Amino acid sequence: MFKAAIFDMDGLLIDSEPFWRDAEREVFGSVGVNVTEELAFHTSRMTTKEATNYWYNLQPWGERSLDEIEQAVIRMVGTLIDDGGGVMPGVIQTLQYFKSNGYKIGLATNSPDLLVSKVLRKLDIEHYFDATSSSDFEAKGKPSPDVYLATARKLSVSPRDCIAFEDSGSGIQAALAAGMKVVAVSAKEPSDKYGLELADVRITCLDQFCDQHIRLLSSRN
Repeated sequence: MFKAAIFDMDGLLIDSEPFWRDAEREVFGSVGVNVTEELAFHTSRMTTKEATNYWYNLQPWGERSLDEIEQAVIRMVGTLIDDGGGVMPGVIQTLQYFKSNGYKIGLATNSPDLLVSKVLRKLDIEHYFDATSSSDFEAKGKPSPDVYLATARKLSVSPRDCIAFEDSGSGIQAALAAGMKVVAVSAKEPSDKYGLELADVRITCLDQFCDQHIRLLSSRN
């Protein structure tokens, strides 16, 4: 019997991925980095620190520290969220479904902890969550399972009793490595699509999730 639902954040609860692309182009571009679409997909599922190190190793700069650049990206994304962040379809409906059925609800994200509360407040969904975790406080970000395991511990629920919702291959790999059942939510193939085929269930939008999927996930235990 499942006891908790754990959600990714970027691209699942909020359509913030364009904000990250814009911030990377502007901030890294300010120190001479050519952020191309072809290369940017490598950083789309990294932590901000990992992405900063990636661009520095590819095209080093000297005038500003890596931490300064990383924080500038985070601040710009935060501003873009404040100005235009909107809730993804089906989010409220799905959170209400789990809350009304007595599930604990958690969040596990590679995004900086600073942005977690900002997003939840912006979308007015903070009250649904019993625990949140950011890879800021873990040894490794997704696809390592650390952040999912941290959320399960905070919820006092065994990972095997958790359903994870993800929109990326790396996130799916992380949740599976944690021992959770996984619902892939993706209307299109993400840049890091490897892992989508490993999900226990795949839907194109959160508002499609229903009792039938719970039964299907339970049958795979």
